[in-house]
Parts: sequence; structure tokens; C-alpha cells
Amino acid sequence: MPRKNLPAVTTGKEAATTLTDSILRFLGEVPKSTKRPSKDPELAAQEITRKAATKAAATASALAVPPGPLGWLTVVPELIAVWRIQAQMVADIAAVYGKSAGLTREHMMYCLFRHTLAQGIRDLVVRVGERVVVRRASRQAMRGVAQSVGVRMADRLLGRGISRWLPIVGALGVGTYAYYDTARVAATAMDFFEKEFVLEHDPTDE
Repeated sequence: MPRKNLPAVTTGKEAATTLTDSILRFLGEVPKSTKRPSKDPELAAQEITRKAATKAAATASALAVPPGPLGWLTVVPELIAVWRIQAQMVADIAAVYGKSAGLTREHMMYCLFRHTLAQGIRDLVVRVGERVVVRRASRQAMRGVAQSVGVRMADRLLGRGISRWLPIVGALGVGTYAYYDTARVAATAMDFFEKEFVLEHDPTDE
């Protein structure tokens, strides 16, 4: 399909900006969880993961069904919708591990995007033995991380968008990716919340 037929919404710069703003917006308020601390948090987290991954796969697949140019318009909304599902999952996993009270945007950023941007996320979290030190980032630092994630994901949008021209195959592939991606986020969260962590204030955050 000729590039000239692709809608402007698929440009890398526009997509990166939209994704960056969306990340900052939905992480501006950490999701609340109705889950309670569990006697077997690993088992409870696995069940939470299964349900969230299934929901993410179904959501991504549904948004990938529209063919042609209409399908291209759903690429960014698909990513944002899956991220919201994953963010709630992370909050629920934190809850069953008894860590809801101290949950911050830095925790969420780390769990959601560590596998996407390991280098940039590493500045937010430092492991010290069995403890994890979470650095409270300034607004500018958080925007920098969000921009890095947005640019990285925008670079992948072309490949994801091409699947919209093959709606059935594309929907299955997108759904499978969303399921796998959600499972990876959950694995990061489970590994993270089973450890003791402390929050380190960033003096530049005025």
C-alpha cells in the first residue's frame, strides 16, 4: 500500500507526542485497587495477570479489526488502552503484596516500561541487596522518561500499523502481543513488589 495513502496520524513525531502526553496523563493519578493483601500473593498475582492479559488481548484485537486507513487510526488508542489495563493490573498486584500505600508514579513507570526502555527506567530504581530504592523523580525527569518511551513506541507503530491492512491476521497478532506484553509487565511487578523498597526524594522536584 503506497505511503501516500496513510493518514497523517501515523507520523512518528505526532505519535510520539501523543504517547508521551498520554503516559503522563494516566500516570498523573496512580490507579486505586480494591484488592486486599493476600496470604499467597504470588498465586493471587498470577490470577490478576491472567485476567488482565486476557482483557488486554481482547481490547487490542478489537481495535485492530477495522481495515485500511480506519485501522491506522486505532494504533495509538490501542496502545493507550492496553497501558491503562496494565496500570490497573500493577496496582492490583501491589495490593495483594500489601504495597498499595506507598505506590507512586515512579513505581508505575518502572513496572510498565522497564522491558521497553531498560536504560532510561534504570535511573528511577536502584537495587541494593534485597531492597529496592525508588528515586522520586522531578516532573522534568518523568517527562524525559515518558518522551523516551513515546519515541521508542512510535518507532514501532509503522510495523503495528501495517497489520491493519490484514485485519483478521492483524487482530490475532496484535492480541497475542498484548497478552505477552501484559504478562511481562506483571512479571516485573511481581519481582518488584515482593522486595522491600524505600522512596528516595529528588531535591530537584519543586
